[in-house]
Amino acid sequence: MGNKKVAIQGFSGCFHEQAARMFYGEREGVCPEIVECATFDGLYSSMNAGQADAAIMAIENTVSGGLLPNFELLRKYDVKIKGEVFLRIRQNLMALPGQTIEDIREVRTHYMAINQTRAFFSEYPHIRLVESEDTAKSAADIAREGLRGIGAVASELAAELYGLEILKPGIETYKQNFTRFLILDDSLQVPEQEIDKVSMCFTLPHKSGSLAQVLTILSFYDMNLTRIQSLPIPGREWQYFFYVDIKFDSYERYRQALTAVRPLMEDLNILGEYRAAI
Repeated sequence: MGNKKVAIQGFSGCFHEQAARMFYGEREGVCPEIVECATFDGLYSSMNAGQADAAIMAIENTVSGGLLPNFELLRKYDVKIKGEVFLRIRQNLMALPGQTIEDIREVRTHYMAINQTRAFFSEYPHIRLVESEDTAKSAADIAREGLRGIGAVASELAAELYGLEILKPGIETYKQNFTRFLILDDSLQVPEQEIDKVSMCFTLPHKSGSLAQVLTILSFYDMNLTRIQSLPIPGREWQYFFYVDIKFDSYERYRQALTAVRPLMEDLNILGEYRAAI
């Protein structure tokens, strides 16, 4: 049996692949086979078509916040969260070997990487920043086309895969830059004794104090609400889906809390019960 096929959004060498290697390397001791997808919707399509066994999807970043469309995908598709990875995002300037930063006149990378490295490039006004669709693809294009004088900002993995030389490592402005990735893998069975985190989505009656009631009950049962995100419900004015992450020490206590709050909620959807990464 071959290695697990894991769908990622982006190209081989991107941060999604790094996160996939981290999770499955630690869990199964093997490097997963990567299935590249152009969009986050494509992750689910590849699983539905049998092209991928699992997927990994970014959900939030400590600098840029949540990827809001991806919360909707979690609710839309019935694939449960089975784990998470927190990856330190380290941006690196790379180019074909034998060049210096003075030789680089143009750098290509994803717009988010540009935003995360503007302070560094302000010291090199001769370099033009050009947006591309993916950090790793920028690196791959330089290697494939033999582009000298052109650099990319991407991961260390991309430099390794495409034979590029890192001219300046760690050029991101904020060093405490982490992205949280979710593991979507129906084949994984998480033992109950390991579960200490849940992600869920629900709506509430459109009346005063409904959210406060839920939060009060969760607090009573010692549930640690680590994230709450609200998104509008299409067609229902000023009403929202609430996406929450909750950590807990006792699975039994969590089940008691869920029983207590369930009557107050509408359209409750447990998106996944899993082991917290931190």
